[in-house]
Amino acid sequence: MKLKELADKLGARLDPPDATAEIIGVGPIDSAMPGQVTFIANSRYAALAGATGASALIVDDKFPAAGKPLLRIKNTQYAYARAVEFLHQRPREPRTIHPTAVIDPSARIGGNASVGACVVIGAGVEIGEGCTLLPHVVIYRDVKIGRNFFAHSHVSIREECEIGNNVLLHNGVVIGSDGFGFAKDDKGEWYKIPQTGKVVIEDHVEIQANCCIDRASLAETRIGRNTKIDNLSQVGHNCIIEENSMLCAQVGLAGSTEIGKNVILAGQVGVAGHCKIGDGAIVTAQSGTHGDIAAGSMVSGSPAFDHKQWLRSVTAFTRLPELARPPPSTSATGP
Repeated sequence: MKLKELADKLGARLDPPDATAEIIGVGPIDSAMPGQVTFIANSRYAALAGATGASALIVDDKFPAAGKPLLRIKNTQYAYARAVEFLHQRPREPRTIHPTAVIDPSARIGGNASVGACVVIGAGVEIGEGCTLLPHVVIYRDVKIGRNFFAHSHVSIREECEIGNNVLLHNGVVIGSDGFGFAKDDKGEWYKIPQTGKVVIEDHVEIQANCCIDRASLAETRIGRNTKIDNLSQVGHNCIIEENSMLCAQVGLAGSTEIGKNVILAGQVGVAGHCKIGDGAIVTAQSGTHGDIAAGSMVSGSPAFDHKQWLRSVTAFTRLPELARPPPSTSATGP
């Protein structure tokens, strides 16, 4: 599309306003080619603008002139995401049901569905219109799913779970596996506690590859609206994650954890069971929490505590060998 058209779609201010480049894609700043647009999120990287081969740049309002057309907008990263959507649309799956799919006669699937090879859909399943189920997706009995559901290959959804509208599950995601619950019997051996609850996933949730969301032992495990969960994350039974939170790669939540709204758990964060993390909290990478975290906090370390105090502590820790070294000996000499 013409650069002016792209600017209009993004709500950006074109500088200069009469720039006429034609844009065919989006590229990274260090390898973009003519015909592509790229973005720079921070004016500190202005020097890169002169070296890029891109025909135009998405930048903020304060970015200096760069000798090529600029699309000026407040939220550059969001504009970049939308530009990719406009210019790199993914191929659509055929809206058909593959002959090898096994669908129970009692299942109900909405219109405009795409069901791939070797998909299995159990009894009593209800799926809204516009679903896409890629090969080898398995949906157990009595699952309820909303509109525009997209499941990549080898997704498994266990019995009686509920999924809202516009949910995206990536390869290998397991929804509703048994929670990890065991009690010791009178002989001291582990005895399985039946996991009779379900998982409820609200609208606009995305769960990436090989994540496991355990069903509740009783009642439900719930993933709130617009929450995003990165690869290889584990959500234990009876956890509650409220809306618009983000769990980065390899996060692990033990059972009955409560995560508030707009929380960010960075990579490899571990949260002990029955903890509450308040709205807007940030837990930095590889931290471990063993208690409640107040709303708005930023914590680091294991056990996690205030991030600024943790930075000071780490600085002191690196000096411990120097502090522990004994002072050089002094020998007295006689007259």
